[in-house]
Amino acid sequence: MPKKQKEKKKFVPRKNKEQKPKKKEAEGAVVEKGKRAHNILRGMHDILPREEKYWKTMFHVAENLAAYFQYGRIETPVMEEAGLFVRSLGKGTDVVEKEMYVFENQDGSKICLRPEATASVVRAYINAGMFNYPQPVKMWYWGPMFRHDRPQAGRYREFRQVGYEIIGAADPAMDAELILVAYNFYKDLGLPVEIRVNSIGLPEERERYKAELANYYRAKKSYICEDCRKRLLKNPLRLLDCKEDQCQPIKDEAPQIVDWLSETSKNYFMKVLEYLDALGIPYILQPTLVRGLDYYTHTVFEIYPVIEAEEGAAKETAQSALGGGGRYDLLMEEMGGRPTPAAGVALGIDRSVAVLKQYGEKHPINLLKPEYDIYFAQLGERAKGRALKMIEDLRQSGLRIGFNFYKNSLKTQLELANDLKVPCALILGQKEVQEGTIIIRDMESGIQEIVDQKKAENIVKKKLEKI
Repeated sequence: MPKKQKEKKKFVPRKNKEQKPKKKEAEGAVVEKGKRAHNILRGMHDILPREEKYWKTMFHVAENLAAYFQYGRIETPVMEEAGLFVRSLGKGTDVVEKEMYVFENQDGSKICLRPEATASVVRAYINAGMFNYPQPVKMWYWGPMFRHDRPQAGRYREFRQVGYEIIGAADPAMDAELILVAYNFYKDLGLPVEIRVNSIGLPEERERYKAELANYYRAKKSYICEDCRKRLLKNPLRLLDCKEDQCQPIKDEAPQIVDWLSETSKNYFMKVLEYLDALGIPYILQPTLVRGLDYYTHTVFEIYPVIEAEEGAAKETAQSALGGGGRYDLLMEEMGGRPTPAAGVALGIDRSVAVLKQYGEKHPINLLKPEYDIYFAQLGERAKGRALKMIEDLRQSGLRIGFNFYKNSLKTQLELANDLKVPCALILGQKEVQEGTIIIRDMESGIQEIVDQKKAENIVKKKLEKI
């Protein structure tokens, strides 16, 4: 029997080790040999240029809503006296006990990075004597907040909020307006949300309810989480904020605060709901909703994204709120001002961006797109130098111009023009520089005409008027 010949292995040249990129280089990190790259702090994150469209869109929507509903913008410092938030939010809240970034100032006083903005807005109202302004005073803000929280998806230690505050009116229509603004914020983005709403009444009503709630939870003490056992001793109302799975069945069966409200508080809440019904805003009554801060009275609400499940399954609501708010009628007096009713809402931008990205993978969303009137293409060094001046002159005349000086191929530049969906492009080459002319190209038909450079602006504007 003949011996089986061994198969000859094909020769595969070994790749030079230098051809294989190092791991860090492959990931985009450029680190000089012998030096260590710095990592971002835990719980912080960069907002990169490719994400700008989400942030710019949200700011645009927030600003437009503020203008339409007549809110004036306020900016408060990111650093405040620590006592401001201890006094306003309450000593027993998770924010004050666990999450505030507190530092000792050079004079020995305690300062902190603001964990939220409502207390700062109220402080500014008092400091500036805004009670002398025509009431109510309507303000909005956009900026970073800081909490030493456990980082999660969409939750960071530096996070950004947009908020709307109305100070100086005790009217259920005010509560409904703030819910409408929050609802429209997401509606304008194309993101479906649901509103959860409740009333927590006045402090004396809550005290009676807290006693009943504490009695209920004491009987279930062995079944609740460690944090809830602490809340039971310090602030029983915070028991209803718990998100731990083991506490959910107990929370669902807990006494409802609405049963402990006075007729006045119930009637106020019913008027808020009547306004929401008239506006056609869908909402869910959630008896366990109390919000996590001590300054709230009467109406409280939260906004949740509605995520479509797999085909054939029902829609589900994400567990993390995008924002929330309510009335805080007693906060002004608590902080040293004269008694003044108020209400507000704050929306988390970081979390909203994360949810909008997820939703946008399968659904159309309303992202702000850069708008350009024309595209300016150039060929050659002399043309590039002339193009710089012409683009600036055209910009000064009010035209929005797309261009890229770092692409030398005309084909590539016209492809960029197509991506921007401009109706026409200006093309400047070496020949046109010599002759003082420029080419105007209709991007839809491809028809081109040569015109005098000095007349290009007027010709382009007349073309745009006809579109």
